[in-house]
Amino acid sequence: MPSAGGRRVRVYEQRTRPPSERAVRHAWLTDLITQVHAGAHGRYGARRVHAELTMARGVVVGHQQVELLMRRAGLQGLAGRRKWKRIIPDQVTTDLVERNFARSEPNQLWVTDITEHRTREGKVCCCVVLDTFSRRVVGWSIDSLPTAALATNALGMAIETRLGGQLTPGTVIHSDQCVQFGSWAFTTSAKQAGLLPSMGSIGDCYDNGMIEAFWSRMQVELLDTQTWDTRIELANANANAMFIYLEIWHNRQRRHGQLGWRTPIEYERNRIITVASEPRNPDSVEPRTHHTPPGESGRF
Repeated sequence: MPSAGGRRVRVYEQRTRPPSERAVRHAWLTDLITQVHAGAHGRYGARRVHAELTMARGVVVGHQQVELLMRRAGLQGLAGRRKWKRIIPDQVTTDLVERNFARSEPNQLWVTDITEHRTREGKVCCCVVLDTFSRRVVGWSIDSLPTAALATNALGMAIETRLGGQLTPGTVIHSDQCVQFGSWAFTTSAKQAGLLPSMGSIGDCYDNGMIEAFWSRMQVELLDTQTWDTRIELANANANAMFIYLEIWHNRQRRHGQLGWRTPIEYERNRIITVASEPRNPDSVEPRTHHTPPGESGRF
């Protein structure tokens, strides 16, 4: 049995021993993880923190180690809301999508919807148009009422930024059966731009599941993070929390798992680089080019 003096020596050695390489690396990784988590406004969980570390900062680390260190540091992402209960669809109009949102090219399928959120002053309504190829917000509009003009303005922004206001037939614009998307102003704008209107069934959120998932994340990551006092605080051009979320955070900073942990703009740029680098066969038919939104080449 070791003596009391021997035990005291071992305790002293343990206390004065320098930290191991593993402990030093864990401390360094914890600092990086804390920086990434804070830079994402506390929204990122372990998977997106791991993607940011490995893809943006070149850190070699496993996702399980990131989960362990985040748990020890008391860090966690914002959890999503409860899933929608499945509703039996009631087909009452033409659905050109049929819940297949995957597309291989930009401007093949756009989805749109309207959401609203309360402030102490009243409701703020937001309409968004999403390109399913890259999940990029290509059009949006904000107002105090869910009018047809709200939906038409968001569609007009998408047409101008993605199609340059030119007639480009073949793009499908998919929505639910809200009256705003069946209005004369909205359908006329869509048809004049060569878009193909599509609507899901009544009362079934799965028929427009991609945009519903987008609203769910926006609700968790922005709208439910605080109590908004006025409409100006949430949507005005000065404060403009919605603008920052849509154009800065979602399109340019937020990493999406379905895009290989890239941002929507980064995903589209990678596609442009890939297409440009492919060898061209002089005997082949000239490939179709896609219009680049005005001013995008100078963005970020």
